[in-house]
Amino acid sequence: MRGQPLARIALAVGVLGLAFGARAAAASPPAPDSDDAAFRARVDRAAAEILEATGTPSASIAIVRDGKIAYVKAYGDAKLSPRVPAASEMRYSIGSNSKQFTATGILMLAEEGRLSLDDPVSRFVPDLTRAADVRVRQLLSHTSGYQDYWPQDFVPPFMSQPVTAADILTRWARKPLDFEPGTQYQYSNTGYVIAGVILEKASGEKLLPFLTARIFKPLQMNSVVNIDQDRLTESDPVGYLRYALGPPRPAPKEGKGWLFAAGELAMTAEDLARWNVGMLERRLLKPASYDRMQTDVLLKSGLAAGYGLGLDVQKIGGHRALAHGGAVSGFTSQNVVFPDDGAAITVLTNGETVAPQRIAERLAPILFEKRDAVAASEKRAREILAGLQAGKIDRSLFTANANAYFTEQAVDDFAGSLSPLGVPTELKQTRQNDRGGMTFRLFKVTYPKRIVEIWERDMPDGKIEQFQVGPAAD
Repeated sequence: MRGQPLARIALAVGVLGLAFGARAAAASPPAPDSDDAAFRARVDRAAAEILEATGTPSASIAIVRDGKIAYVKAYGDAKLSPRVPAASEMRYSIGSNSKQFTATGILMLAEEGRLSLDDPVSRFVPDLTRAADVRVRQLLSHTSGYQDYWPQDFVPPFMSQPVTAADILTRWARKPLDFEPGTQYQYSNTGYVIAGVILEKASGEKLLPFLTARIFKPLQMNSVVNIDQDRLTESDPVGYLRYALGPPRPAPKEGKGWLFAAGELAMTAEDLARWNVGMLERRLLKPASYDRMQTDVLLKSGLAAGYGLGLDVQKIGGHRALAHGGAVSGFTSQNVVFPDDGAAITVLTNGETVAPQRIAERLAPILFEKRDAVAASEKRAREILAGLQAGKIDRSLFTANANAYFTEQAVDDFAGSLSPLGVPTELKQTRQNDRGGMTFRLFKVTYPKRIVEIWERDMPDGKIEQFQVGPAAD
């Protein structure tokens, strides 16, 4: 709820390492196409090290690769006294990661013509400050100007008392706007409370039954609960906070009503990963709606807000990322989807620390290490092939043996036989293995009227020992 997207904000907490037993609980079996043991070991090490360094009691992690859930595991302790190990079946509060579900519900209603993103707020809630000037899409993109009712990173005394959405709007959405609508990005939980009220009025349903029927059941997210009205159960983790560098202590619970539409959900990491897979597959919304949700909103000045509709829009390590953080009392989370790569990272914790962001930051390069290396090898092979088609070769890329292979006659034959094929429509690495101290790579090259293959062998220093082209076997 208070949480911000990855790399946008860090909570002001002590992060000196205090050992609180970041031992791993049992992992669910990896999917058939999950990564190898070395990958899993690196994930486990990153999680354990960051939990220990930040004094975070536990984390539950789910990783999506190639569009499927590939790894799910819990680490550390769900409860410290008496000690109960965390398990991947346990539910954690996800805080502001709930906002993307509220935004999705609004987009569903827009597709059905029950509202428009360009509707003024006054169509549904007329008695708010400048409701005729603020648009629904500005609520979802934090560009409305309505003042945030919970900017603190703790639970103020007034939030221990129950509240209604109407109470929140009376106290915060009837103040003067913090800025002209559409001119600034400023994170506002108040805007999402308004969005939740609009969703209920436009649909004629309560928020949670609507989300359950339209999102959670279709995606088989069976663990989801509403912790705005009830606490997590005895079989779920306890939320903890720390005062400075002190030990984790049980965190107070917000009063009922404060998390409505902005941070009310709890679930397993695996269920949030199911949502990520649904987003990658674009299962629930029309393509145009997903595009709106995932596109960086422009302010009236023309500058990008860095936020779409319920999602942070950014690049991580050169990969397009849709991310969000979450924080409610005792729990923090980080969820990152890489839509162009069929990948996602979910990290849920039961501590008020930066552990989810730090774990996600550590896992992202691990997730793409092999894929980025393949992309680099494909790019180089394409460039070498294009040069050979033109009768040219950059001999600095090759070993002495390879340069001896590429005689003047060889270069002429490469050019004479490959030039008529034109520009390849695809070049894809299909295999890689090691032999004789070298790395072997096989590439399939598709031309408009022919398919060929490249056999490449590389030395440990990156120099190319072999680069041969021949007809494809199939």
